[in-house]
Amino acid sequence: MTNIDSTALRAAVEGVLEPSLQRPLGELNAIHGIAVEGDQVAVSIDLGYPAEGVAQTLATAIHHAVSRVEGVMKLSVDVDWVIPASPAANAQQAIAGVKNIIAVASGKGGVGKSTTAVNLALALAAEGARVGILDADIYGPSQHHMLGVGEQRPQIVGEGKAQMMVPIEAHGIQSISMGYLVTEQTPMVWRGPMVSGALQQLLMQTRWDDLDYLVIDMPPGTGDIQITLAQKVPVTGAVIVTTPQDIALLDARKGIEMFRKVNVPVLGVVENMAVHVCSQCGHAEHIFGAGGGERIAQDYQTNLLGALPLDLSIRELTDGGTPSVAAEPDSAIAQAYRAIARKLAAQLWLLNLSATPMPEIIFTED
Repeated sequence: MTNIDSTALRAAVEGVLEPSLQRPLGELNAIHGIAVEGDQVAVSIDLGYPAEGVAQTLATAIHHAVSRVEGVMKLSVDVDWVIPASPAANAQQAIAGVKNIIAVASGKGGVGKSTTAVNLALALAAEGARVGILDADIYGPSQHHMLGVGEQRPQIVGEGKAQMMVPIEAHGIQSISMGYLVTEQTPMVWRGPMVSGALQQLLMQTRWDDLDYLVIDMPPGTGDIQITLAQKVPVTGAVIVTTPQDIALLDARKGIEMFRKVNVPVLGVVENMAVHVCSQCGHAEHIFGAGGGERIAQDYQTNLLGALPLDLSIRELTDGGTPSVAAEPDSAIAQAYRAIARKLAAQLWLLNLSATPMPEIIFTED
């Protein structure tokens, strides 16, 4: 019987690249265990982000790498994920039931931020995470409509100061919005302090149920709500949504600068409406310009998480209350949102790894 070289086996597994970060598994401390029994090997991998869409790809890559190690006749690979609670960007008290808070922001309106936020929340859930979304646009809430919730109102539990709102579940994610509390015809004629107070109430007085990620759909700009969120909420990281044209990029830069000033890590940039493909002839045209998201990501040493097309179906499905990821999960657009969601969650995991010591890989031989 040929003995398996444990050093060669470990090196083979450690050298496999993780699909979303394109870094070796050994560097990411993602190898939970390597067990050897005779000529049989079992490898278990623990990623720090939901990875349903790439788990099989990673398992196949490990099979390919280990097949080169002499003596291995049978290999089993288990890919799982354990999503940690990352350190918050400020010293504020943690939100009960929430591990990580991701702010989705833009410097200006009209770039598709809310549509991106809801699809990213749904994509994170599709990848295997427990997810919630909070609509922080107090003046112009839209998530209740995008999720197709209609006239539902959140249930109130508890008494007195201990009262909490139960988030409304839609398409597998938990949600809360000012849109659940007022009618479509009710304008929010409030000054800044009242709006900031309303945001904190929505966040703190909602009974979130064991969320891996809470996505906050921010209003556009860098005003009171943004400052309140950055200074008084334990935000883990931010995502900036922009379109390629220069005017949108100017405002996106302001959003990045704002988060930097309050020490909130910018996980990356999403370029929306990047290209339009004609439904009749298939001609692709960059209506708003090309490469803007990549340029701004390079300028600020952050990541271009992905680019999304200017596509009629995205608007129609979201307006209809069933966003693309929920309505057409196998479509190219839904897969693009899922790829972006994996990349941003992986970036959050990477930040967490840099803040914690690396334990040893467990290697056993039975």
